Amino acid sequence: MTNRLKLLTLLVIALLSFIGAFSQRTETTLNSNWRFILDEDNSAFSGQEIDDTNWTVLNIPHDWAFQKGVRDGGDQGQGGGYHDGGIGWYRKTINVNKPSLQKITYLSFDGVYMNSEVWINGNYLGKRPYGYISFRYDISEYLHEGENTIAVRVDNSLEPSARWYHPCGIYAPVTLIEVDPIHISPNGIFVTTPEISKDKGVVNAEISLASVEKEGKKGILRTTILSANGKTLTTAEETFSGVSGPFNLKMEIENPKLWSPETPNLYTLQTQVFVGTKMVDEVKTIFGFRTIDWETETGFWLNGENVKLKGVCEHWEGGPVGGAWTKPLLRWKLQSLKDMGINAIRPSHNPAPPMFYDICDEIGLLVMDEIFDGWHKKAAEDYGKQAFDEWWQRDIEEWITRDRNHPSVFVYSLGNETHGDIAPELVRFGKSIDSTRLYTSGAANSEDMDIIGVNGGSENQSFIENKRFDKPFISTEAPHTWQTRGYYRTQTWWRDNELPNTYPLPNLTEKEIFFYEGLDPKKWKNRKQRFNSSYDNATVRISARKNWEQMRDNSWLSGHFRWTGFDYYGEAGLVHGGLPFNLFMGGALDVAGFKKDLFYFYQSQWTEAPMVHILPHWTHPRMEKGTEIPVWVYSNADEVELFFNGKSLGIDKPGTVWDEMQCDWMVPYEGGTIEAVAYINGKEVKRTSFSTSAQPSKLETQLTHLPAEDGFPGSYIITSESKDNEGNFYPYGENRVYYRLLGDIQKVSMENGNPIDPTSRTKSDYRSMFFGKNRLFVQVLDKASAASLITASILGDKALYISDLITIEAHQISLFGNNMAMELTIKYTTDGSDPVENGKPYSKAFKVKDGTTVKAAVMHNDDILLTMTERFGSNEGLFWGDEHSADIWKGRGVNIAAEEAILEGDATVSKDAYRYKGSGFVKFDGKEGTIKWFKENDGEAGDFSIRFRYMHNNADQLHPMKLYVNDVYVRTFEFEPTGGWEKEWKFVNTIVNFRSGANEIKLETTGESGPYIDELFVD
Repeated sequence: MTNRLKLLTLLVIALLSFIGAFSQRTETTLNSNWRFILDEDNSAFSGQEIDDTNWTVLNIPHDWAFQKGVRDGGDQGQGGGYHDGGIGWYRKTINVNKPSLQKITYLSFDGVYMNSEVWINGNYLGKRPYGYISFRYDISEYLHEGENTIAVRVDNSLEPSARWYHPCGIYAPVTLIEVDPIHISPNGIFVTTPEISKDKGVVNAEISLASVEKEGKKGILRTTILSANGKTLTTAEETFSGVSGPFNLKMEIENPKLWSPETPNLYTLQTQVFVGTKMVDEVKTIFGFRTIDWETETGFWLNGENVKLKGVCEHWEGGPVGGAWTKPLLRWKLQSLKDMGINAIRPSHNPAPPMFYDICDEIGLLVMDEIFDGWHKKAAEDYGKQAFDEWWQRDIEEWITRDRNHPSVFVYSLGNETHGDIAPELVRFGKSIDSTRLYTSGAANSEDMDIIGVNGGSENQSFIENKRFDKPFISTEAPHTWQTRGYYRTQTWWRDNELPNTYPLPNLTEKEIFFYEGLDPKKWKNRKQRFNSSYDNATVRISARKNWEQMRDNSWLSGHFRWTGFDYYGEAGLVHGGLPFNLFMGGALDVAGFKKDLFYFYQSQWTEAPMVHILPHWTHPRMEKGTEIPVWVYSNADEVELFFNGKSLGIDKPGTVWDEMQCDWMVPYEGGTIEAVAYINGKEVKRTSFSTSAQPSKLETQLTHLPAEDGFPGSYIITSESKDNEGNFYPYGENRVYYRLLGDIQKVSMENGNPIDPTSRTKSDYRSMFFGKNRLFVQVLDKASAASLITASILGDKALYISDLITIEAHQISLFGNNMAMELTIKYTTDGSDPVENGKPYSKAFKVKDGTTVKAAVMHNDDILLTMTERFGSNEGLFWGDEHSADIWKGRGVNIAAEEAILEGDATVSKDAYRYKGSGFVKFDGKEGTIKWFKENDGEAGDFSIRFRYMHNNADQLHPMKLYVNDVYVRTFEFEPTGGWEKEWKFVNTIVNFRSGANEIKLETTGESGPYIDELFVD
């Protein structure tokens, strides 16, 4: 062959390859360079040509509520952690070439919260109310060659629209998808594995094609199964003429490798569409082989093995970035939970973006995929109120068709703590789309579900020991326990005071031995505004240890999903009493991702790699020497030996009974080193220790790199800890850590896990350490070449109790690339003046007096890199008190069920409603009666705030009732209609005076009957 002919042949091949490649599907990520404006709403913003040059330029994912931060009076209220809502607009320009106009183009959104409306070149595409669903628009007819403008309006003006913190904006990826006119429909592939044995795996691929061709074309549909390393295992084909279907192609492979949390083996279904000899579309679908069975008596079975579901509930927003997760950060979050030993996760109470399920497939997490919180209004302006009736079918169809190929998805959940006659219809509709999985809910119309799910009620002793069902059961939300990382108390704490029907949870010592708080009790708004102990003794109904014992040992209990994995923003009033608390501390990890002691408890029960963990720390400078401290060790070893200053305090073995799951010793306090050594078969496998720390004088920094993936930039997690001169961790560190970013990185957030810290997580250049730790999260910019940062802190005991010596530290830390090394200098003052103008050079530690404000500047040559401030004094930092500091709250914050009170006249107990507290409520049925409560006031006499929870829907009646306290008339309540007789409860409240000791509270009808009365609450 001549050279000319060879060249011509190569050109033809190249041209054919180009045509073939061009004709296939192309997906372009549109996450960068959006323009954004907040709280200006103008219909002109939807147009193709407007002046948006002054708008903010940003990348997706984006969450404007998180970036704005916490505000007293924030639109989302306590449920949303006092964050705001509002209306935001996004605009982006895309370039379209002429050949693309011959294709079908979809604009796809993975998540926009909420009420999004989209325009292309000024043409309205539609609205999607639900903030937790994916959607797309066919924009083909509106495109033209050259620049095209996308506009998105996001409306969160009606708040609160959820019962927890929700993101605002385009918080998940946006993609442009170009396909041939004949193509695989969006979500148009359904892979099932109807037969699985050791020798053979049968795969059925149901495929839907879309076409806008006027005349039908003949073609071939080809499916190929690829192994994890890309090897072709088998292929099937089917011809088509025009587009009908769906098409079903069956294939078999030998010796299928099963998917499980321990062995997350994945396969790829490659689906190709040929018209003539030209491939016009191709989609790759990840799937896996696994068998799932549910048995009423024995629970959950995976691949023929009886498996306990060791799960967590997890809000999409749990963690340090609000709702704006990139894939690297989300992988870090999910892997952190996996490292604790979980095998299952319940995205509560809504679907997550697609990348969530991709990661769960890859790392091995079973997913209880949940679609709705409520089927009607639960929050004031939520999806249940705004859009459920009109949109539920479209949203369920999108949800199931999108998620049904994921092997991680093992059950569907249709709702949470809701109720309605629509439940059977929801189940039927779901099964019409995917009948290969069963359907459940979190305490919602269990009688209509395949699997019964119960939330907090599944923690009660009588439920666990006496309840039985004729269907499989799973505890969808339990246990509810609280821990503040680094905080300890030996006295048991119940959220609503000790409830009836709970397992015993004894105090660890006769009297409390720890006397520190985040706030002075005199400043509390209610008894809930204290931190929660990390001894697994702060709870609603049951400890984490007892709950796991019951789940493990009762075969009919399939397992549980604890509330929650990570702490999350919002629901701050429900458990923690409201501002200054702005987040929820029910996780095994805090919002910064720091592991709590609870994390290690679960690790000791759920993992096999040898581990050992001590609690509490061993720095207690205000504790009287000789005070006996309960020292716990969590371990999965055979036995643990505890040492103090090298002397053995004895060996203990982790048990199987709940209060023996930890090894424990009572150790008299004095400074020194406490060390735990774990043994298996008599050989040491792990050890850990704490040494008593002096005042903080060093800032230690650790780096965690999260590589880029799937078009998302890489991230770094910078962890700061307070240490003394010997390198011992100082567990009360509260000093501010300042950061200066240099080079090609941007700040995502700063988080320390502190539920009462008001500092902006996104706008400030510092954040204080919380119990000795803080984190900075940064993201690598596009086309990055180099980056470093400066960390700095003015270190010392905030209260000057241990020492009055102050140290200043500043360091340059290289992240990547070639960074210029800076020679850092520090100037400081102690009189409050400007350190740049009046400061002296810092060279060594110095002493300060009570009430001193230290200011410092970190400089490179004459450039000021950081300016810092820290105040020291006896009234600074944590509150340190004594055993009587919180006495003013004795007897307050108590709820007493009406059905457990003394009822007179025609007052009767009923359960014929929903959302009541306890085991029922009191009703009068148009008649007269009295409810009498007895309240023991353990503290001093004084004024207390009380509330009555009630419900009725008689529009023209107020049902007046008289309130008496200790036979003294207080006032007459007029109970206005709440809006329903089924589930719309409200409160009336007043101030009363209780004497010390026993008190009688009486509520009496006055001739016009009464409403439903659920409980008395004493604040």
